[in-house]
Amino acid sequence: MAKKGSAEERELVHKLWDRNFAAMRAPASGGATKIPLPDVIAGNGKIYLAIEVKTTTKDKIYIEEDQISSLCEFSKIFGAKPYIGVRFKYTKWLFLEPDSTPRTKNGNYKVEKDYALEKGFEIDEIAGIDKQMKFD
Repeated sequence: MAKKGSAEERELVHKLWDRNFAAMRAPASGGATKIPLPDVIAGNGKIYLAIEVKTTTKDKIYIEEDQISSLCEFSKIFGAKPYIGVRFKYTKWLFLEPDSTPRTKNGNYKVEKDYALEKGFEIDEIAGIDKQMKFD
């Protein structure tokens, strides 16, 4: 599973480079360190992104609360906009803001495919290329 996740992270890094962002995987993200690190960081001198990457072949993704709090902590210190980057099988990359992502009763995050397709931002939107807005 880790191999598949790193391949998806590399794909996202390449997509960000294609949009004139310097981008890299943070190889110590996950459980390797106590330092709060997102999976991918990127910037172009104007926009800075910190992304926790999740992919699945199912229709739901559950994310532990501490992963997202670490993402937000890193983003605040670094000056980046935090996003949860999700990719469901046969869909494009979609990005959700942690503050507007649904939570479970125990405080973890739950991203359903339909919700991500409706509310998620596309890569060009978070890169500042496309200004399409999502409305509730």
